[in-house]
Amino acid sequence: MEEVRAERGRASKAIGEAKRAGRDSAAEEAAARELGETLARDEEALRQVEHERHELLISLPNLAHPDAPDGGEDDAVCVREVGTRPQFDFEPRDHVTIAEGLGGLEIAQAAKVSGARFAYLMGPLVRLQLALVNHAVAAVERAGFVPVVPPVLVREEAMYATGFFPTDRSNIYALADDDLFLVGTSEVPLAGLGHDRILDADELPLRYAGISSCFRRESGAAGRDTGGIFRVHQFDKVEMFSFCAPESSDDEHARILAVEEEILTNLGLHYRVMDIAVGDLGAPAYRKFDLEAWLPGQGRFRELTSCSNCTDFQARRLNCRMRDGKVTRTVHTLNGTATALGRTIIAVLETHQREDGSVAVPEALQQFGAPALLVPPG
Repeated sequence: MEEVRAERGRASKAIGEAKRAGRDSAAEEAAARELGETLARDEEALRQVEHERHELLISLPNLAHPDAPDGGEDDAVCVREVGTRPQFDFEPRDHVTIAEGLGGLEIAQAAKVSGARFAYLMGPLVRLQLALVNHAVAAVERAGFVPVVPPVLVREEAMYATGFFPTDRSNIYALADDDLFLVGTSEVPLAGLGHDRILDADELPLRYAGISSCFRRESGAAGRDTGGIFRVHQFDKVEMFSFCAPESSDDEHARILAVEEEILTNLGLHYRVMDIAVGDLGAPAYRKFDLEAWLPGQGRFRELTSCSNCTDFQARRLNCRMRDGKVTRTVHTLNGTATALGRTIIAVLETHQREDGSVAVPEALQQFGAPALLVPPG
């Protein structure tokens, strides 16, 4: 294209010279038209090639940490197991049985109103959820995270910038009339706080904690966790997000993980930390740890929270940099769930259940307004 443009420039110059000399410029004009047509075809071809290149690049995941385990979903490695597995003198009940006995869960009516994978939290479980929110917010504030109530509707660019598009698009609810999308995590709008920004090195790390409802279509979860509130379309979270210097991101990852562990420990939960295998990492993640709590009603460990180091993957797409002396560098971003409220409620109910149907509430939640004991009505 550059060669054709240069040649067309020479042809235009020749036309001008011919006219000034009083010569017929038809040949030069014909050559210029042909070059213009060639240039138009080349420009269209370039647009197509650039589009194909963009689609290929946007679908590439982040590189993985060299120490992340090889394999897929079943190949995560247990880093450590914390706490004591609860023991009962009776057959432990699942969270649905416990919650319905407390008058705190209504699923059948939610299905009539909204369809499958929705629920009403009621009465004592609402009190429990509010206490969990405040417990998590207090923990993240101690660790230097600023609480944020972010927008939960975002533009398409925000989903691409954080790496949820194109790979996770099938799980995202879209508002077609408004070109907006409901977020599956407040990680997305929190990352947007760094969009097109140059941050000063001395203000890093920037730490935020989003408190929001989240929405997921769960398109790949047919037949999985169909009962209760473990896997639903609408849920609430407290989500940590950090912008930091590249050389600090490993330490920041450890910090986020420590906050998550502090929260689960204070709730008296038995859990394990899992190092997620490369094949099971989301597109943005360089390394990811899941915290899985033991759920007595299911008799197995289930994921409650996770935390990921995304290195510069999201920051490059966000155009988020830091000013370091006379140069600018791309920052690193990290995220971690302080509390996934529905799943944490499940773990608290099943771990601290009593034979009479009541539930002993951890002391850490009592200071935030939760009663010491949840008791069935009547």
